[in-house]
Amino acid sequence: MLRYLSAGESHGKALVAIVDGFPAGVPIDLEAINVELRRRQGGYGRGGRQKLEHDQVEVLSGWWRGVSLGSPIALMVVNRDHKLERMDDLYRPRPGHADLAGSIKYLSSVRAVLERASARETAVRVAVGALAKQLLAPLGISVFGYVVAVGPVNVASPGGSLDDLRRRREQSELYTLDPSRDGELKSLVDSAQKTGNTLGGVIEVRVDGLPVGLGSHAHWDRKLDGRLAQAVMSVQAIKGVEIGLGFEMARRFGAEVHDPIQFDPRLIGERCLGFTRPTNNAGGLEAGITNSQTLVIRAAKKPISTLARPLPSVNLETLEPEIASYERSDVCAVAAASCIVENVVAFEIAAALLEKFGGDSLAEIEAHWSSFYQLARRKIQPES
Repeated sequence: MLRYLSAGESHGKALVAIVDGFPAGVPIDLEAINVELRRRQGGYGRGGRQKLEHDQVEVLSGWWRGVSLGSPIALMVVNRDHKLERMDDLYRPRPGHADLAGSIKYLSSVRAVLERASARETAVRVAVGALAKQLLAPLGISVFGYVVAVGPVNVASPGGSLDDLRRRREQSELYTLDPSRDGELKSLVDSAQKTGNTLGGVIEVRVDGLPVGLGSHAHWDRKLDGRLAQAVMSVQAIKGVEIGLGFEMARRFGAEVHDPIQFDPRLIGERCLGFTRPTNNAGGLEAGITNSQTLVIRAAKKPISTLARPLPSVNLETLEPEIASYERSDVCAVAAASCIVENVVAFEIAAALLEKFGGDSLAEIEAHWSSFYQLARRKIQPES
């Protein structure tokens, strides 16, 4: 079972993760992980913290000469802005944060809660997801995230090759697939900043190259759509998740929703069983199982809760009404969130892949994948 545990506070010395169950024989490219960490720090609308941090990953265990050993992998991202012991407590909890509920739950200070609840924790989760991508890549699986809405403004997702879409995203300061809309979106972010406000948005992630059969219909807690939703919802400020058409399905008749099944024996090959669909409204998942189509998942990110023009709150010492505390924050972090969600999805896909094709090494996993498709082709076209 592939799993990880993260630890660390926003202004503590470092963020760390221990990844357990990662197979042996996977080449680990540190620069590829660092690229993702830099992307997480980017995007128009970020705050001053990103100018202080220059996130880089350090691998403390679990590899030798650039290749995974099969033992637990320890990852660390150091906080340059570590000053936790010198920071004061907050007594005016911020609406939308964990400040009030968390401090009551743990009978603790607000500072003790907000330091762990901070989205800074996602730096090490991005590192974990970028590591998982290096297991997926040799198997031909790619995970790609981008922004499809900033506040009330939707941005279309044009077609094209994955390379073309990546190029488009790299040209956009908001990580959309239409860089020509950047001016409009940046003006929206600037407007929010001038009024002491913040903006959210919608993120989309697509996963290509998936085989049939990841996940399960038989156990509620192994359904891949449920697991993906939980993983994505665990990202700070994500308040909604949909797969494929998602909520739009509720507004259509069944004949307009479900993807017809077709079969073309000429398409049968090493990674294709010949089944095709003219549409992908299901978003690559049916009954909690991948069907080999592109997996499409969207996440709704709420506006950042820390406002430069704070909302009403209560002083926890006096219980009198006061304005909420303010801590340095972003105005819009939807672009960064698209990177975070992308990598969280990558890890969950890698975990499901190991459950289906598990082995102690990459070579064993590849052999199990090949064997499964041989058996599946035999089922479709039994030998006479």
